[in-house]
Amino acid sequence: MTSSNNSNKDIGNDNSDMDNTTPEKQNSLLAGIIERASKSGIGRKKLNPSAVESAVAKNMADIHNSPTKLRLAFLGGGSFGTAMANLAARNGCDTTLWVRNKRAVKAMAKTQTNKKYLPSYKLDDRLKYSHDLAMAVKDKDIIFIAVPGLAFRETLKSIAPFISGQSIVSLTKGMEKDTFALMSDIIKDELPEVNFGVMSGPNLAIEIMKNMPSATVIASDSEPLRHAVQAALHSAFFRVFASDDVKGVELGGALKNIYAIAMGMAAAYDVGENTKAMILTCALAEMSRFGVEAGANPLTFLGLSGVGDLYATCSSELSRNYRIGNMLGRGMNIDAAVKKLGQTAEGVNTIQQVHEKATKDGIYMPITHALYAVIYEDKAALGVALHLMEAGFRSDVEFVMAHDHSNATLTAQMKSSNSHTEDEKDDTDSK
Repeated sequence: MTSSNNSNKDIGNDNSDMDNTTPEKQNSLLAGIIERASKSGIGRKKLNPSAVESAVAKNMADIHNSPTKLRLAFLGGGSFGTAMANLAARNGCDTTLWVRNKRAVKAMAKTQTNKKYLPSYKLDDRLKYSHDLAMAVKDKDIIFIAVPGLAFRETLKSIAPFISGQSIVSLTKGMEKDTFALMSDIIKDELPEVNFGVMSGPNLAIEIMKNMPSATVIASDSEPLRHAVQAALHSAFFRVFASDDVKGVELGGALKNIYAIAMGMAAAYDVGENTKAMILTCALAEMSRFGVEAGANPLTFLGLSGVGDLYATCSSELSRNYRIGNMLGRGMNIDAAVKKLGQTAEGVNTIQQVHEKATKDGIYMPITHALYAVIYEDKAALGVALHLMEAGFRSDVEFVMAHDHSNATLTAQMKSSNSHTEDEKDDTDSK
């Protein structure tokens, strides 16, 4: 497989939704779309390949025929990290799964199962295990990092002394608390000389372990690295597509967690298919709107790492974020819901980060702001949803019509509606 640049030649020839817009403004809007859609693929600075990467490129045919030449480390023994390590080992790669807990490593090596996260699935006999970080990452070709976002920077700091040409691929979806840094940003901060990529897509670990047909996206500026990841993980049941839009692919994986919480919350109220479709469509608009402001190609959000991951996460009860939202919709507070889940739900932190960033930069994201009000301002979910229906969503397809309502207007409308509801409640209570 090879990567391909997105084409923007067929964007919006039918502007029937813009009848009330002058031709000059129509042309301006379309020009803006094309410019935004193409800017991430033009003038991209290419990284100088490392010695390891050059060897991978030179021997690419041999890698595909004999993937044992690829030496891989997977850091993090959660469900997804384990599933990807198992897939690589099954493909014949020299694969080590690193887990911090020594007892857990011994148990996995003995039973060939990850009893905590994937208890019902036998892991490949060729998969190796280690709790020694230095031993796990030394002399490897690619290091895949699948630890929670809160531990990502610490993990990079820990492996820094042992880096001697390895490439890094992030499997972690989310943003660092308080900094708004994506995992690629943290890699550039901590390991600036390292070639890196990010992987994201609709990748529910249990379905991958069941050999249900699935796919993912590896995004990197480095074509040899993209090819190496494809060689390591591609199989009859798992396809690996390539992209050079690192920012867009990574944002898709991070932002979709927000809307999985919203969908889980909606499911608690037994909403219909119309409501679910509305949430998904508006969520995609928010994601692409935010992505463009961050420098991503909006067309990336129409791919696997965007709408694909959004759909899978928002429609599956296997999703941790969906389950968190469902518990919130049933009246549980956020602390109790997180405790009951027992795993990291990246969307909770992402809501706070994106709400603050969108508010600061004036990015119109009504669903995100509504979820923030529920989780961090203790507002009733149903009341917030009703206010959102009254105040939000003034245009349909993103980048076709300009939005006529800002964040400030939305906030004022919701507060006004909330005050009106509270006044009615007081009147009722006094009678």
